[in-house]
Amino acid sequence: MTTSSPDTPSVQEYPGLTVHGIVGDFERHLQHVPAALGPRLLVFLGGTLGNFLPGSRRRFLRQIARVLTDDDFLLLGTDLVKNPVTLRAAYDDSAGVTAEFNRNVLHVVNRELDADFDPASFEHVALFDTHHEWIEMRLRARTPQVVRIRALGLHACFKAGEEMRTEISAKFTRPRLENDLAAAGLELADWLTDVDEQFAVSLSRRGDLDEGRTSPNGSRVRG
Repeated sequence: MTTSSPDTPSVQEYPGLTVHGIVGDFERHLQHVPAALGPRLLVFLGGTLGNFLPGSRRRFLRQIARVLTDDDFLLLGTDLVKNPVTLRAAYDDSAGVTAEFNRNVLHVVNRELDADFDPASFEHVALFDTHHEWIEMRLRARTPQVVRIRALGLHACFKAGEEMRTEISAKFTRPRLENDLAAAGLELADWLTDVDEQFAVSLSRRGDLDEGRTSPNGSRVRG
């Protein structure tokens, strides 16, 4: 579903700005993005790209590539590979914020699929997979239990200590992102990081450009 209104605060604050809202799933509804009236910048920030498995990530980037024209750019945010100790501390914080975020998926399944998970019966687990270079969040059953998911007609049996994966968060290097972009028909045009190289913002464009338009090879660092 798409919506367009001249009464939103952003439009009122910036005369000449056109807002075209799309209520949908960015994996399935990019075709509803309006046709370009000129050069555009597509923005996808927040590290969400890391939540895709590799195949899905490249499919999503290919969908973006099909939306872009030769004059458009993609601004992409990525979380970079860093010390596993730092990553584990971020995804298993002492305040338990991430643990509650993780267990919240069980509340959602209970509400949306008429299930009877007891979130308190599951322990939050966060680990760094050094082979795939991603964080895995899991929920580990504290006790043996059987969960009914009525909307699916499903009974899920868990042994004590059995785990289910709830999320991945892939971390990136510049070569990894360049490979993903190339597989999607995109090329890296610029690469910006913080001074500690913990996070990156990259600028890319369609790879089927004129031969004379090449992307810079050097990276820049901004504090």
